[in-house]
Formats: sequence, C-alpha cells, structure tokens
Amino acid sequence: MDPLGAPSQFVDVDTLPCWSDSCEDELDSSDIATEKLQEDTVRSPFPHNKDISGKVVLWKGDVALLNCTAIVNTSNESLTDKNPVSESIFMLAGPDLKEDLQKLKGCRTGEAKLTKGFNLAARFIIHTVGPKYKSRYRTAAESSLYSCYRNVLQLAKEQSMSSVGFCVINSAKRGYPLEDATHIALRTVRRFLEIHGDTIEKVVFAVSELEEATYQKLLPLYFPRSLKEERRSLPYLPADIGNAEGEPVVPERQIRISEKPGAPEDNQEEEDGGLGVDLSFIGSHAFARMEGDIDKQRRLILQGQLSEAALQKQHQRNYNRWLCQARSEDLSDIASLKALYQTGVDNCGRTVMVVVGRNIPVTLIDMDKALLYFIHVMDHIAVKEYVLVYFHTLTSEYNHLDSDFLKKLYDVVDVKYKRNLKAVYFVHPTFRSKVSTWFFTTFSVSGLKDKIHHVDSLHQLFSAISPEQIDFPPFVLEYDARENGPYYTSYPPSPDL
Repeated sequence: MDPLGAPSQFVDVDTLPCWSDSCEDELDSSDIATEKLQEDTVRSPFPHNKDISGKVVLWKGDVALLNCTAIVNTSNESLTDKNPVSESIFMLAGPDLKEDLQKLKGCRTGEAKLTKGFNLAARFIIHTVGPKYKSRYRTAAESSLYSCYRNVLQLAKEQSMSSVGFCVINSAKRGYPLEDATHIALRTVRRFLEIHGDTIEKVVFAVSELEEATYQKLLPLYFPRSLKEERRSLPYLPADIGNAEGEPVVPERQIRISEKPGAPEDNQEEEDGGLGVDLSFIGSHAFARMEGDIDKQRRLILQGQLSEAALQKQHQRNYNRWLCQARSEDLSDIASLKALYQTGVDNCGRTVMVVVGRNIPVTLIDMDKALLYFIHVMDHIAVKEYVLVYFHTLTSEYNHLDSDFLKKLYDVVDVKYKRNLKAVYFVHPTFRSKVSTWFFTTFSVSGLKDKIHHVDSLHQLFSAISPEQIDFPPFVLEYDARENGPYYTSYPPSPDL
C-alpha cells in the first residue's frame, strides 16, 4: 500500500499511447490523398488496420509495474529462473507467489500457466517457458517460441482478460536471437488479434532500452500505422511469415503429411466457380482431353516415392528463393502498370484477382520482374481459395504472354496457387486465344483445363461475380457496351453459364 499522497509506482496501461497514435502526426493531407489513390496497389499480408494497431502498445519499462489484467513472466521449466523480469515480479508480488507456483509443479517449454498477481497491480500472472536456442535446432525453437505467445494469448482469451502485458519471452540466458524472436512475437500477436481481436482490448510489449530499438524497427512490418508505412515495410518482411495463425511453416513437414501418392486429391468435385457447365467453346471431344496413362503415372510416382518427395522439397526451396527476391526488389515499375490487382469476392465468397492483358507491354518490360511481382502480390492471396478474371479485351500482339513464360510461372509457383485456384474467367477471348489456351492447357500443364471459362460478355461473368465486386478498366466497359450492349447493376443468371 502506498503512503497517503505518494504517487503509485504502477503504470495504468490505459494511460499509455497506443502504437497507431505515434504515426498520426506524420501523415499530412497530401499523404492521405496519395494513399486513397493507391489503395488498390500491392498489399502486405499484414495490411494496415487502425483498429488492430490501436490495441498495441510499445512501452519501455518493467512489465511487473503494469496495471493490466495479466502480465507475462518468462521462466524455466521449474518456474524458478532468476532473470531480471522474474526477479522483479517476485519482489513486487510478495511471498505468496512462490507458494502458488509450487502447486503448478513446473511448466513445459511452450506452455503457459496462470497464478494470481497478489501484490502486483495486475490481477494475474501468466508464466511461460521460452526455448533454449541452438542454430541446429532452429525449427524446434521457432515452434516453441510461437507456442509461448499463442498459449499466453489463448489463456487470456479463455479467462476473458481485457489486457495483457508481455515481457520479451526469449530471455538472454536462453540465447534466442532478439530480432528472430521479435518477428515471431509480433506476427503471432498480429494474427491472434485478427481472429480474436474482439476479446482483447490492449496488448503491451514491455521492453528494455536494449530491446526497444528492435521492436521499433519491426513493429511497422506487422502493425503498419498507415498505407504508406505498409508499402514501405513490405520488402523487409522475412520469407517465412508463418501460416494464418503466425505459426512457423516447415516445408518438410508439409511434405510428410501430404496426400498418399496416387490418391485422389481433396476438393476435386467439379469446383468450377459454381457455373454448372464448362464454358470452353473448343476442346470438348475425347482427343482434347488427353491426360496420358493415369495408372502408369501413379505407378511411376509410387516406384519413385523418395525422389518425388525430394523434388517437392527442392521445388519449395526454389519458390522460397523467388519469394525472398520478390520481397526485397523494387517492383514499383511493374506495379504502376496496374495489370494485376485484388478486387472483391465471387458469389462463393472467394477472393477475385484481376489481370488486365492490355496493361502488360510484354516487349517493353523485364518479364522476370513481372514474375516476381506476381509472386509478391499472390503469395498471401493463394493461401485461400481464389479466382482469376483475365481481361483479354483489346489486347494486341505486344500484350500476349507467350507459353514459355506461362509455363515458367506455373512451374515456379507453390502448390497452394494451383490447389486454391478455383476458376479462371477469360473475358472477351478471340478465336486465336481460345486455340492457344487449349494447346497450353492440354500439352504444357495439367489440371488447369477444367478451370478455364471463356466469357464473351460481362453479362455472363456477372452470374458468377457480382458487378459491384469487380473494378473494371474503363475501356473494358466501353468495349463490352459497344459489342454486347450496356450492363446494369443486377442480372438474372445467364442461361449460358
């Protein structure tokens, strides 16, 4: 109890400025106008979200002094570690904390356990055990550290805690590189707030003077305070940004749990965008559907099972190299073409990506940079089901992507691109483009033919995607109105689709 009239040593988290507040003064009116114009350009997998950034606080100070629902204590497996964070918590909480900890009978690495706060301003203490770091066991350490943050947040959610104060869980004694650990901490908290943000009002990162600079540098990557900061931070994201919950992705494990060779893949039941029939005008006869000897292909895969796994592993490494390059290279010249962008969702709720063929000056740009830009934009889109709308409208020979480039793109991209692509709507095709598409999907790539739908008019497209869900280039609307008549805001489903 503080002497009467003496100021309290504890700090109320509601008095601390949130992370989003620290950037508002930097945005003048011209920045805001620029951002509104560029909202449809490349987005980060951690997009600007003022509500989420408003829940985050970076504070230089002792986590034990925070007045919040719960603070986090980093310790060892016996919960007796003598690091600066633990010693401060024990000193301020009083002797009852040690007695309470004995009832827990320790805590395993990555787990989280709860005690009362006793004499602290915080009502609860969540104890967790960070991993010991060795470079040869880096994958295991990453997974364990992710589990620490995730389990702390999950416990806070289950106990209906409104605010949580995190110390830096990777203590110096355990040897975890600070920057690597900070990436895991920030992205795990970000992903949790995206999914369960309504359950937690405030997350405080309590850091020391030595740790503050690293958090200041990396917070904009995961909690950008403006669209401008989001775009500026995007190239600095690491290759592994985790899955939808922030958990580290291990390609080797993905290979081991993949479907049995030769077994039919999931979700192959006529997922053609909900249109009911194939829209291709050519290629419906038997010869057009040549697939090769399926039994022979499966037998070869089974006989070469190990080499197939090795090939998948090599492919994943190759894709990761492309992804790293895509995130580090300046692709603003390709982005300015506005040839690829995200718009709304289709009638099944799947993300719609638009490709504008006329905006791709094939003979004037570096096509390797175009491939990098495609990966840069699509990597986080392709983790969920999506559809492509390709406007072939008014393209010339200078806009046509040759089959070698398309084959390279198809070979480079990760398996998620192919698995989660559910339909390609080829708008305003010509006879030549239909023939080229048939040859390419028959002889160059597999599994794509049944996803291609040739669409002669926007009327047909609107039975699969509402017009309000697509941002049309003006020349596409003008061409379609001239050829097929003007479109209206609503349509009955077309009998052709």
